[in-house]
Amino acid sequence: MLEVLCTGSPHQVGVQHGEAARQQIGRAIIFYQKLFQEKCTMDWEEVKVFGLKYQPYLQASWAQYVDEMRGVAEGAGVTYEDILALNVRTEIAFGAFNDGCTALSWKGAGTSILAQNWDWNTDQAENLICLKIKKENGLGIEMITEAGIIGKIGLNGKGVGCTLNAIKAKGVSFSKLPCHLALRTVMESDSRESAITTLDEAGVASACHILVADVTGGTGLECSSEDIVRLEMNREGIVTHTNHYVLDHKPTVIESHDWLVDTRFRLRRIGELLNAAKEEQPSPEVVETFLKDDMEGDGASICRSSKNDALATLFSIVMDLGNKRARVLEGRPAVPVSKLILSP
Repeated sequence: MLEVLCTGSPHQVGVQHGEAARQQIGRAIIFYQKLFQEKCTMDWEEVKVFGLKYQPYLQASWAQYVDEMRGVAEGAGVTYEDILALNVRTEIAFGAFNDGCTALSWKGAGTSILAQNWDWNTDQAENLICLKIKKENGLGIEMITEAGIIGKIGLNGKGVGCTLNAIKAKGVSFSKLPCHLALRTVMESDSRESAITTLDEAGVASACHILVADVTGGTGLECSSEDIVRLEMNREGIVTHTNHYVLDHKPTVIESHDWLVDTRFRLRRIGELLNAAKEEQPSPEVVETFLKDDMEGDGASICRSSKNDALATLFSIVMDLGNKRARVLEGRPAVPVSKLILSP
């Protein structure tokens, strides 16, 4: 996996991202051109027009992200509209497609672990990058993301991390934070609580689940275009999530029921694994074994293979937030193709 190191102003960070990942960004645009055409019957020009609906809000409220995305476009030799479209890909066509993942937060007496398997189309695997940013204020941010997208799954030098689960529910807002930029705000935050406050105030533009954690533990945020509902730790200090709402939302929030038929099995299975390990203290090593689990139910497992469709686990990440360190296994964690360490 390509590692991209960026420093300086938002625009400078973007230019360095774009220059280093030019090839991957070009391929990612082609990937989404084909996917939107196939799943949504939208050509790329229509996709870019949709993305521009977010421009007034982003320019007014999150100009630093606009500057960074403009820098990515400049560095990669593509248009700003191309990069904006990648960054609002979750919102386009009202979530007509999405990725499926398994995430957990586990707080013990002396540790706080945040982890996820990220499952998506295998054709996009070659376009994942490890993006490492050193901001002008000195804050380090390190994440695994799709090339050209400036926020995804990772942690910062304060020990604040986030993961993402896709959820399908109707509706988008053009005056709230697109999902991937919402993830970026978490990694800009000083703590779990400050990250949650930011998202509560800004709102999230579409359906998703964002798991936010720091050394004090984790909170799940079930988002829709209309509300954010908190999923708090249980008595064992655990939060788990897959790809369906587990909490009640406003009556006007209409979810596409079990768009991944295996979502409830994976949620039960991660619960079983945690229950079997209840006598142990949370540790990266124990959690990594959970993410390698290949017991199947309803056609898939936590460590997903692509034997039934194009969807597979493309990477796993286990964050030790007290030590501000994460281990990434590229590919299916049961048979990884490479290993990376994040240490912002």
